[in-house]
Amino acid sequence: MSNEIMSELRKDYIYNLMIKGEREDGRKFDEYRDIKIDTNVIEKAEGSARVQLGDTLLVVGVKIQTGTPFPDTPDKGVIITNLELLPLASPMFESGPPREDAVELARVVDRGIRESESIDLSKLCITSGEKVWMVFIDVHVLDDGGNIMDAASLGAIAALMTAKLPAKRFDVGEDTPVPMRDVPVAVTAVEIGGTIMLDPSLNEQSISGTKLTVISNQDGGISGMQKSGVNPLTTEQINYIVDAAIEKAKELRQKFLEI
Repeated sequence: MSNEIMSELRKDYIYNLMIKGEREDGRKFDEYRDIKIDTNVIEKAEGSARVQLGDTLLVVGVKIQTGTPFPDTPDKGVIITNLELLPLASPMFESGPPREDAVELARVVDRGIRESESIDLSKLCITSGEKVWMVFIDVHVLDDGGNIMDAASLGAIAALMTAKLPAKRFDVGEDTPVPMRDVPVAVTAVEIGGTIMLDPSLNEQSISGTKLTVISNQDGGISGMQKSGVNPLTTEQINYIVDAAIEKAKELRQKFLEI
């Protein structure tokens, strides 16, 4: 049976379930799959986390070193986020330069951390204009079961919350935790046949007309949004997703209390 026929059969199956108010894994439309977060999983990293979101599995490592600040922000540290879709994670992923979707995922994770000001970058300054801390966040996707975005966002924050500035190694004082002041959480929704579903599975993601990620802070403010897909969303749908994302983020944020 060809992939196209399989795709159509899958689409019909998901549509028929949706009409009955159901999803293929039995969840409600606004319900997330099981989430498990483990930290300190990479011994040589300054901070690390492993996130299992349903069938999606990824690992985040945080490496920190001293470096030169950007000329326009001489008194602030630097954040650089990379995301790698490993070929073993999905037959869709190929080795080679970063794919466009990997670059997009990394940018959205980075934007959520940066725009929420979850890290106090001014406290990463060692000597203004000369030396600052550079924080490298590396996300490695090991298994793609859908909704890599939210899993990567959770993993990045979990890794940062357990990371320490290696001051002793660079002879600039005592090791201290990364100065965190917010916990941004990404919530992704897809639109299928007019219905909105949170935390799409790989099958749901593959047939959806559009996808919207909303990143919100502890106070409910929005620090990032990213839409992909060709289908438009109505104002009502966007408002619903934003409200649902802020509420769901409060629930997901409790996961960090379990770390």
